[in-house]
Amino acid sequence: MKSKGEAGEHLCSNPPYGYMKDPDNKKHWIVDEEAAKVVRRIFRLCLEGYGPTQIARILKEEKIVTPTVYFMQNGRATRNAPQNNPCRWSAETVTFILERPEYQGHTVNFKTFVQSYKTKKKCYNPAEKQLVFENTHEAVIDADTWARVQELRKNKRRPTRTGKTNMFSGIVRCADCGEKLYYCTSKNFEARQDHFVCSTSRLKGKEVCPTHYIRAVVLEQGVLAHLRLTIACVANHEEQFRKAMGAKQKADAKRELTAKRRQLTQAERRIEELDRLFKRIYEDNANGKLSDSRFQMLSDDYEQEQEELREKLLQLRSCTNRLKPF
Repeated sequence: MKSKGEAGEHLCSNPPYGYMKDPDNKKHWIVDEEAAKVVRRIFRLCLEGYGPTQIARILKEEKIVTPTVYFMQNGRATRNAPQNNPCRWSAETVTFILERPEYQGHTVNFKTFVQSYKTKKKCYNPAEKQLVFENTHEAVIDADTWARVQELRKNKRRPTRTGKTNMFSGIVRCADCGEKLYYCTSKNFEARQDHFVCSTSRLKGKEVCPTHYIRAVVLEQGVLAHLRLTIACVANHEEQFRKAMGAKQKADAKRELTAKRRQLTQAERRIEELDRLFKRIYEDNANGKLSDSRFQMLSDDYEQEQEELREKLLQLRSCTNRLKPF
C-alpha cells in the first residue's frame, strides 16, 4: 500500500461522489456526470453564501438522493446504511464534499493512518505528511472556484433563523479590535434595516470595544464605490499599477523566501543535533548506562524525526529555488 501510494495510485477502493471507475482501466477515475452536477451545484451554492446546513436543506427540498443511496442505485458498495428518507442530506456530507481536494483532479494519499492494529482507529495526517499528485484525473471543480470556496470556508457563517444571508457575513471585521461583525436581521426587517454589530462589544462589553454599527446596504454601497474607484484608478494609471503590483509581489516573495530559508536553517541544525544525540545514546548504551530497549526506542524516534526533516528539507530547497528569481 505504501509503494502504491508513493507511486500516485489511488488507495481508496471506491471513487468519491462525482467520480466512477473507468471500465477500461479500474485504476483510473472518470467523471460521473449525474453526480458531478450535484457537486458543482453544492460549490455554487457555497459561493452564493449558503452554509452546509442550508445547502443540505435545499438538496432535500429538490428531492436529490444522498450519495449513499445514489451508490446503491448504481450497484456500488457502501459502508453506511441508507436512511428512511433517501433525500435527507446532512451538513456533514456537504462539508465533506466541499473540502475534498480530489474534485480539482488531484490524487491525495496518506490522509489517514492507524496508530495500532489492535484499535484500528483512523487518525488524520497533517497536510505536510500527505502526498498530493496533481492532474491525475479530470477535474469536476476548477482551481479558482476551489480556492474561493476554501477561503469562504475559513470564515464559517451561522445560518440565521429567517434564512436570509448576506455576502459579507463572516468576513467583515471591526476596524478597532479586529473581531468579526455579527449579521443582525429579522423577519420584520426591511432590507435597509439589516445591519452588522461588533462582536466584542456584545460579548465582552462596550468598555473593551465601543459598539460599532453599520447597515448592510451602506456597507454594500461603500464596497461597490471603492471597487469602482479602484477599477477607474487602474484603468487610468495602468503602468503605475503594474509597477506597484510588481513591487508588492517582489516584497511578498522576498518575505516568503526569508521565512523558508529560516526554516531550512532550523531543520539543518536539528538534523545535526540529532546526529550528536544518537552518538551520545550509542555511547551510553555501550557503557551500560542505557538499556537496549530504551536505546532502540530512542534511536527509532530520532531516525524517524531525521527522515521527516530530510523530506522537509527537500521541499524547502525546492521552494527556495523557485522563489530565487524574485
